[in-house]
Amino acid sequence: MSQNDLTRIESFQYPAAHYGHLSDNQQAALDVFKQQCLDEGYYKPAGTNKKTDPSHDDETLLRYLRARRFNHQEAFKQFKDTEDWRVENNVVDLYDSIEAEEYEQTRRLYPQWTGRRDKRGIPVFLYEVAPLNTKAISGYEKMVAESSLKIPAKVAPKLLRLVALYESLTRFVMPLCSAVTDRKHPETPISQSNNIVDISKVGLKQFWNLKNHMQDASQLATAHYPETLDRIFIIGAPVFFPTVWGWIKRWFDPITVSKIFILSPSNVFPTLSQYIDPDNIPKKYGGNLDFEFGMMPVLEPAIQASLRWESPATQNGENTWPIGPIKWEESHDGSVKAVAVGHEKGKPRRRTVCRLETPVSIKAMHGLATVNTPIDELELALTTVGTATQPLDLDDTNIDIATPPTDTPTPAATPKPELQDPASTLATPVSNSKVEEGKDSTNVPISDASSEHHTGTSDTHYEPQHQAHVTGQLTDGTPYAVINDHSDRDKTVTINPSTAGQEPKDFNIPPEETPAPEFIDQAKQAVDKVTVAAISTVGSGASGGVKTEEMVEDPLPEKSPEE
Repeated sequence: MSQNDLTRIESFQYPAAHYGHLSDNQQAALDVFKQQCLDEGYYKPAGTNKKTDPSHDDETLLRYLRARRFNHQEAFKQFKDTEDWRVENNVVDLYDSIEAEEYEQTRRLYPQWTGRRDKRGIPVFLYEVAPLNTKAISGYEKMVAESSLKIPAKVAPKLLRLVALYESLTRFVMPLCSAVTDRKHPETPISQSNNIVDISKVGLKQFWNLKNHMQDASQLATAHYPETLDRIFIIGAPVFFPTVWGWIKRWFDPITVSKIFILSPSNVFPTLSQYIDPDNIPKKYGGNLDFEFGMMPVLEPAIQASLRWESPATQNGENTWPIGPIKWEESHDGSVKAVAVGHEKGKPRRRTVCRLETPVSIKAMHGLATVNTPIDELELALTTVGTATQPLDLDDTNIDIATPPTDTPTPAATPKPELQDPASTLATPVSNSKVEEGKDSTNVPISDASSEHHTGTSDTHYEPQHQAHVTGQLTDGTPYAVINDHSDRDKTVTINPSTAGQEPKDFNIPPEETPAPEFIDQAKQAVDKVTVAAISTVGSGASGGVKTEEMVEDPLPEKSPEE
């Protein structure tokens, strides 16, 4: 995938349309939105109830405006719904009271922070889907059912635990990345995340079984944590992925779909390294980072340098965070500390994990007063959508998204040999055994290389195939080619890789000798001839009475006593 394949859009991706980089119209929309929230009682400015900070920072309000394309009326409706939802479900207390082990079990089923950031300072998360099998999901649901955590009756237990992960993202990870000032725009808070999603070794049935699991996270983020996602890089897509993409993308809202990049194996590191420094890319994807899914964050040097540890956990000899919820608090002396909260074995926990070495306040972590400045066009060069990397849109009006798929082909997808169109298949490949000279021969048909039409291959499969290293060799130099019909006008070509790159060859194949027919076979041949004659006669009458030759039946041989 070249840089030209990435389509530039008018984007609200960081830092455009974020705090400190608003256009005049965007700033005006923020002012109106903030005043409306204040009038309706959903926003409290600094100084209210003797508090030095406002109830919501500007970057949080801007997330709702970006999600609604800066329509302040629609943004207010979503913001109001979210604030009501947070009060109704006691979200703040949930984060402070959840059992650390339950939090950890939930964390292992969703994207995990690597402890690293991209080139703009946005945190990078990793999500491997293969470990999320039926056994893992069932074990988690059993743990949730046996939990003593008190939750509102209106909310599904496992969904509320997912809320704790989003709270960690917005109340802990993003403020920490905002406090590290080695990035280009330290005045602008970090309010989004990048996700590397590895779906290798995931079968079609597992995809379907994870449908609700994926939808829960997407719907929760869309409704109550808008614009917290920057990009999704999908890696290891199986061969059937273009087929199921039509119903997978329906699990997410269109804005989320536009942020998804689907990377082929050869494009994984080249694409990731455009956005993320190689030291912050896991080794299995071509980078230098020793990080595996399931680990606690491996903090990058710039983050480690900004912390003064007091009671950390350790991992491979390095300090990291303990499991469970952690939040930032401001001390009386103005310093900022990370406090581990929640419960451990039923008992409340509250201990300081570390303090920020950087002289920064809670207010600074959420954006200091600044003047809006425009973004350099060169900086926006990587402001892209992932649409160009996604499979082509097919006619999916008849896709059944309610019926679970199977991992085996249906009878309709595997027609009986006698029902297949002989013209749609190629001759069966033959071995390289010697052919006796002087005998009659038959040539194996080889498709015309000059044809520009990719007959037998759907657009979805043809698009990645025609850029392969064997481009043109299916017609120019590979006689061993077979078309596989997957039904629904979806066909692929299978080749023998050992013949790729060879010169076209004509193999002389001796005609197959027909054995002498038995009595039953002779009788069948006679019946076939009579049938053909009858059909020819009917056809001639329908086409204007063209005279046909009278067909004479061959006499049947008499049966011998032995027969």
